[in-house]
Amino acid sequence: MAHQRFRKFNTKQTYPEQKLDNDLCMAVRAGNQVFLRGQVGQSLDGQMVGIGDPAAQADQAMRNVKQLLEEAGSKLEHICKITVYITDRAYREPVYQTIGKWLKGVYPCSTGLIVNGLARPEWVMEIDVAAVIPDDEL
Repeated sequence: MAHQRFRKFNTKQTYPEQKLDNDLCMAVRAGNQVFLRGQVGQSLDGQMVGIGDPAAQADQAMRNVKQLLEEAGSKLEHICKITVYITDRAYREPVYQTIGKWLKGVYPCSTGLIVNGLARPEWVMEIDVAAVIPDDEL
């Protein structure tokens, strides 16, 4: 079975102010594994949420994560690994508290990084997610 790719797009439309032309997607399902594109404080239809509010951006990012996993036949409980990027150490608590509410009882492995910036200046956090659907749920 070929990998399934969900919500395909081209960076030419996503970042018109940049000279990019990359074919990407929001989620890939490879067998029972699901990989998501990094999610930020922007709705899946492109509306920015929570400018200047790291908790609101984290909440929107997790709303996106849930929706994308479900579209790929997975769910939050299948998450195995997250990587969280924040642009300021002060954002750690509000971002992690928000993510923690969404992932209570899931216990994923987690890595957190403080970075100089993300693809858009208004984004202050991003979360990268990998999930594995259990064999008995395929």
